[in-house]
Amino acid sequence: MSEMKVAKVAVSGVPFRLDKPFDYSIPESMAGRISPGMRVEVPFTNANRSTEGIVLALAQSSAFEKLKPVSSALDEQPVLDEKLLGLAMWMHERFFCTVYEAVKAMLPAGLWFKNGRQRISEKYVTMAALAVPGEEAMEAASRKRRRAPQQAELLSTLCSVGRVPARELLEFTGASRVSLNALCKAGFVTLEDEEVFRRPEVDVEHAELPQLNESQQMAFEGISKLAQGKKAGAALLFGVTGSGKTTIYIRLIAEQRARGKSCILLVPEIALTPQMLRTFTSHFGDDIAVLHSSLSAGERYDEWRRIKNGEAGVVIGTRSAVFAPVSELGLVIIDEEQEDTYKSENAPRYHARDVAKYRCARDKALLLLGSATPDVESRYFADIGRYGFFKLNMRYNERELPEVEIVDLKRELRRGNGGSISGRLREELQGNIDRGEQSILFINRRGANKLVTCVECGFTYHCPNCSVSLTFHSYGRKLMCHHCGYTQPLDECCPDCGGTFKYVGAGTQKVEEELHELFPDTEILRMDTDTVAGAGGHDKLLERFRKERIPIMVGTQMVTKGLNFENVTLVGVICADQGLYAGDYQASERTFSLITQVIGRSGRFEKPGRAIIQTYTPDNETIVQASNQDYESFYRSEIELRRLQLLPPFTELLSITLSGQDESLVLDCASHLRFELTQAARGCDSARVLGPAPLSVLKVNNNYRYRVTLCAPPGSGMRRLVADTVIRFSADKCYRGVSVYADTNPSD
Repeated sequence: MSEMKVAKVAVSGVPFRLDKPFDYSIPESMAGRISPGMRVEVPFTNANRSTEGIVLALAQSSAFEKLKPVSSALDEQPVLDEKLLGLAMWMHERFFCTVYEAVKAMLPAGLWFKNGRQRISEKYVTMAALAVPGEEAMEAASRKRRRAPQQAELLSTLCSVGRVPARELLEFTGASRVSLNALCKAGFVTLEDEEVFRRPEVDVEHAELPQLNESQQMAFEGISKLAQGKKAGAALLFGVTGSGKTTIYIRLIAEQRARGKSCILLVPEIALTPQMLRTFTSHFGDDIAVLHSSLSAGERYDEWRRIKNGEAGVVIGTRSAVFAPVSELGLVIIDEEQEDTYKSENAPRYHARDVAKYRCARDKALLLLGSATPDVESRYFADIGRYGFFKLNMRYNERELPEVEIVDLKRELRRGNGGSISGRLREELQGNIDRGEQSILFINRRGANKLVTCVECGFTYHCPNCSVSLTFHSYGRKLMCHHCGYTQPLDECCPDCGGTFKYVGAGTQKVEEELHELFPDTEILRMDTDTVAGAGGHDKLLERFRKERIPIMVGTQMVTKGLNFENVTLVGVICADQGLYAGDYQASERTFSLITQVIGRSGRFEKPGRAIIQTYTPDNETIVQASNQDYESFYRSEIELRRLQLLPPFTELLSITLSGQDESLVLDCASHLRFELTQAARGCDSARVLGPAPLSVLKVNNNYRYRVTLCAPPGSGMRRLVADTVIRFSADKCYRGVSVYADTNPSD
């Protein structure tokens, strides 16, 4: 029997333990049309359920007739090239996900079939143009002026403006579609459908490339030398807030584009994308493409196609933009690289920095990490020479960093002030209002209050699905779980004893209410996930703050980084202790970063800046270091602590999380898994197995969650052991109903 070509397909919906390429025969009718990187529809399981998959490779097989055939091709051309297919296979091994989960993370939502097999399609606009010379059209317009004035107006307008969208032509002239069709039938006008790209609107004027000061020039030249090398490289750009890191990014990207290389710039928050987009569009125009989840499905699809077609060589976006299908990749920049938002919490549980490293290694490109508060691991790799290291010690305009004052909230309580705004912060806010200057207040909790409790019996509201208390939202007087979304109305009095309620732990809504009481004639803008819902919400709020010079903006961590307002001279941290005692090894690092970043929003231009940090622990080393903007002191103490405790970067945390509705079954499975993992890891002397331990929130959506963690030196080969353990316990019928998955250095 002669050998025939078969397609090796990664199929969707397959659990990690069963994930492998499946062979399908290619029917003669599709011969030559199927190639790697294309999505196909195939029959799967014994029931031959119609399932999507992606072709990984073509191969020869003598068992051609025994194989099920590919049902149909879903793409005319491959949606992933060889390099991105290789990335999907690497993600399968690195992040304990299926190949198809990796593929789906790379592609825009508009490509996927859903809702009655409809999907986002290309957008076309009907264009109208003259089919005859202009002189002939003007003569015809003169003849028609009395008998067919609308046709005459259409011809005259087309003579003036040339080719134009038909709808705009009709709106401008006031003519009917009947008149336009009559001109087409008579041979005077042609109508053609032309593809257009749906794009977010950015209205900016062109700007020349920015000039660099002496320290920026030194950093630029050093990074540029690495970027022009013959091999892959990585560098850390450490610069205080306002030191002009973005200016260096612009010059580096301009240099790469001149060499014909593509660039990707990642930002940690959607809120920062519009600001970055305006800045970079002023220099690079239509060469910019943007990718983030606040775009409509059509916009994301079209931007992805522009990148894939080579019509945009600079990509700006959030985490998933690291998968942009650019060709000739030369530079990947991760701004504010320390942020947790670069880590995905759902499968595939990837970190954008790891994916960027892989892509840069494969394309011999440069990875540039930028931050005022670098990730401790990144700073360590710069220390040992794995990364190039470049430093900006001063602000770009040589302005001083903000003056910082720490306020002890315990003293405020003793003075009878139990509110969120200390007396000192109130004074500074009033001064800014009087001078017409703006202030930003940061509190990392949305809603009105963390919990509502009865003063008589101590009753508190708890989520019926999760092991957390419900957060009170004053708008609509509702209680909400921020984990599963459960909501219920707040009772008028305690449902147990009829007592009155006490509201504990302020959130953004409560701070906003207090500010309205303190400054009744002052406009307050609140920025959190409740207020920015909907496409463009971030940009609209920030533009209002900028243009209308609203005196005070209060928000969650989306106001702490990247924002650049010339009239902001005061920053207030409402409670610096939030998150400091969260119980995980990165708590101090996150607290230091948030405080340092938000302080840096103040005094970035001509006017000097001030900051007030409110805390119950004013002597805490992390808070003192953050108030002094002293990253180096923080890093030195933190890295020694991690060295002593054998935490990253001196070890790698490979965690296995188990969840299910039967807590005793989950715990039994976790205990059994820990025993087997300990036995299997005996070959590695420095490996440790920890757990099983409950997650910080034990129950979410009625599922109890426990974790077993293998701590091993990086590169010790333990990843395969963890993957095999996950596969074995996922298939164990004794633990049916228990979900098992693995993650690397989880953020929680």
